[in-house]
Amino acid sequence: MVKKDKKPEELGNWMDTYGDMVTLLLCFFVLLYSMSSVDQSKWKLLVQSFNPSAVETEDQVVLDANVTDDNGDLKGNPPLEAGDSTDFDEMYLMLKKIVEDRNMQDTVEISRGDGFTFISFRDKVFFDGDSSVLRQEGKEVLEEFAAVMSQANKSIKEVQVLGHTSQGDPRRPNNIRNDRMLSAQRSAEVIIYLQSKSAVSPEKLVGMSFGQFRPIAPFDTEDGRAKNRRVEILITKNDTVEKSLEEYYNQVYHISQEEAGN
Repeated sequence: MVKKDKKPEELGNWMDTYGDMVTLLLCFFVLLYSMSSVDQSKWKLLVQSFNPSAVETEDQVVLDANVTDDNGDLKGNPPLEAGDSTDFDEMYLMLKKIVEDRNMQDTVEISRGDGFTFISFRDKVFFDGDSSVLRQEGKEVLEEFAAVMSQANKSIKEVQVLGHTSQGDPRRPNNIRNDRMLSAQRSAEVIIYLQSKSAVSPEKLVGMSFGQFRPIAPFDTEDGRAKNRRVEILITKNDTVEKSLEEYYNQVYHISQEEAGN
């Protein structure tokens, strides 16, 4: 029986497999090279490409990607010096780390959304009851925040400081003058301190006061009154569409003002 010669295209099939292997190896080495120095934005994109559901935990992934030294500081993020700069997303991560390092998660809530970072300082982080004098702990926190914000100044559109009081007696509203003056003075004191530390350009600092009239919890419990007694800092990013305070509150607290008052 005469043996048939193989067709030329059959003889070259091994080249397809070899070409695929070389392509995969090239992709693998490109991936290794791109990760040789861990960049936060690259790391986030890589994680999301493999697991889109990692969006909610991306902040922790980025922090974990940095190697810490013996003191627990991030080697990948050395202390900022004069002339250094950071972008808006990096600012959020660094502010969040300050809160975690100080173990203040129960009293300082920090969150972010599309084009904004929102920080809520509950109860007595900054002020004692019926006082507008900044406490030492509050000054220390603001000083660290100011140092981070100053490096992101170019990417910051505005910093709004919102002062709130709580209704001391759930059966009776506060004295109008005292209530309004106290929330306004607290907002002003925080702005004055941030400006004194050159947190951002002075024209970007805006103070607002609401007294007891923007609650996020009912007044009829002690915990609710503590939540309402707060100072908030809303940092917005350049080139973003401004939203109403109601929209920010819905995203941050997941409640409307009508729900909070009930």
